[in-house]
Amino acid sequence: MLRTHTCGELKINNVDEAAELSGWVQRARNLGGMTFIDLRDRYGITQLVFDMEHHSDLCQKARKLGREYVIKIKGNVRERSSKNPKMPTGDIEILVEELQILNPSELPPFTIEDETDGGEELRMKYRYLDLRRNVNKHNLILRHRMSIETRNYLNKIGFIEIETPYLIKSTPEGARDFVVPSRMSPGEFYALPQSPQTFKQLLMISGYDKYFQIVKCFRDEDLRADRQPEFTQIDCEMSFVERDDVLNTFEGLTKDLFKVIKDVEVGDFPRMSYDEAIKYYGSDKPDIRFDMKFVELNDVAQGKGFKVFDDAELVVGINAEGCAGYTRKQLDKLTEFVKKPQIGAKGLVYVKYNEDGSFKSSVDKFFDQEALKTWAEKFNANPGDLMLILAGKANDTRSQLNELRLEMGNQLGLRNTKEFAPLWIVDFPLLEWDEDTGRYYAMHHPFTSPRDEDIELLETDPGKIRANAYDLVINGVEIGGGSIRIHNRDLQNRMFKALGFTDEEAQKQFGFLLKAFEFGAPPHGGIAFGFDRLVSLFGGQDSIRDFIAFPKNNAGRDVMIDSPSTISEEQLKELHLEVKKPVRE
Repeated sequence: MLRTHTCGELKINNVDEAAELSGWVQRARNLGGMTFIDLRDRYGITQLVFDMEHHSDLCQKARKLGREYVIKIKGNVRERSSKNPKMPTGDIEILVEELQILNPSELPPFTIEDETDGGEELRMKYRYLDLRRNVNKHNLILRHRMSIETRNYLNKIGFIEIETPYLIKSTPEGARDFVVPSRMSPGEFYALPQSPQTFKQLLMISGYDKYFQIVKCFRDEDLRADRQPEFTQIDCEMSFVERDDVLNTFEGLTKDLFKVIKDVEVGDFPRMSYDEAIKYYGSDKPDIRFDMKFVELNDVAQGKGFKVFDDAELVVGINAEGCAGYTRKQLDKLTEFVKKPQIGAKGLVYVKYNEDGSFKSSVDKFFDQEALKTWAEKFNANPGDLMLILAGKANDTRSQLNELRLEMGNQLGLRNTKEFAPLWIVDFPLLEWDEDTGRYYAMHHPFTSPRDEDIELLETDPGKIRANAYDLVINGVEIGGGSIRIHNRDLQNRMFKALGFTDEEAQKQFGFLLKAFEFGAPPHGGIAFGFDRLVSLFGGQDSIRDFIAFPKNNAGRDVMIDSPSTISEEQLKELHLEVKKPVRE
């Protein structure tokens, strides 16, 4: 070993001991006859002292060291005269006796400090340098701790981790696949898995009744802060279970992670139906850290001559408690917010419930004080509150009001990252209709079981079927989802027909699974947690990129290694592929 200690472990009780350290030069300070260097490794920082009187040659050598030089030193631990209580090693320093330069370094393109001067794109290009910063080190250590605790917990309750293939069959449902050409089978392709779904179901048929895997998955889709083309799931499946068995098991895992990793106790998770979530929050992943439920006003706001309301399918609003003092400028900003293209509302109606009991609104021309008082009663509003109302097509308006609700939660400080409000969303629609293609699609995937009492609707009214499915939502973020699966071939065939599959298409895509159902498939169900999202939630951040060692940017590129990239014509020929070059005019 090139060290006897790390840069984070020497304390006051090590004074007068000899020590050897290796690491990177964080910074250097020349003060008269002494040079001080902060030496860093992943464990911390230790101050080194080079004394001109003690070793003039050594001190001169130290003064030539640059930032991020890799060095090895030998010396004696001594007590610091000027202690730094903010550092674990702040009581000591090392008087250096020997210095060896293991590798020099060019001047880094940005400072390797918590408050760096490097922009995101530059830091992504030099990600190996960015990972030296404490903030990223803490993020990756958090990820490591959560993966270890997940494995420990699931192992303790009888789960076994089984690896499933990365080169699989492409399927037409869900997001786009990443495809891999086969050299040995010209014109044929593998796909990278969007999830191990069919394989974990096959494992249940194989008798491995409690399976899990912390697994890499791939989706070729447009990216956001909480999406990457490759991402990690805690993927799980269980046999001989009903819905509540799965929910209770993984509620237990989530509670354990909160307790062990964050020392936070969370109570039992409430359950909310999909319909209730949409009605009261306009989202199937509501943030319930704060109230502000939707209130529908069609019965009291329509038929009064205000065309915006009278022509609307839905008039709905929220009550922002204590916000009647909002200025016209603040209200104009809220109006601009909901009219942004990504939200799409045409306008915003407000009603101030003044402290004296009177009302002031943006629609006083159409509604008198008595009418506005009726609205306030619907909202359970009190003097000092502000009612914010949108109108239009039902689905669009609920979605727009959801965004406004979250914005008000942000403005009022109601979305505290240190507070956690988990819940289960249940009873999703099994299918959703797509107008463009004129067919139903599975809301989750085609192996999700319908609720038993709704199965008879598969051939008559498939749009009304509820799925035996569930999502875990924490603080408005979908952390995971799953379902009880279909385990009967006849029911699976009926499901494929409802989705518009011909018998031939179903056999070509999923014949292996249908055949497996004929060999004693047990009732089974499972769930998958988005591990990157879960870690970023625990870390108090919105972007999952900060918790992935080598992430892609918003365009799906790795700017550090410049990928994706072209390959040679020889490789293309081996893969039986031809890429047409653009014609230059």
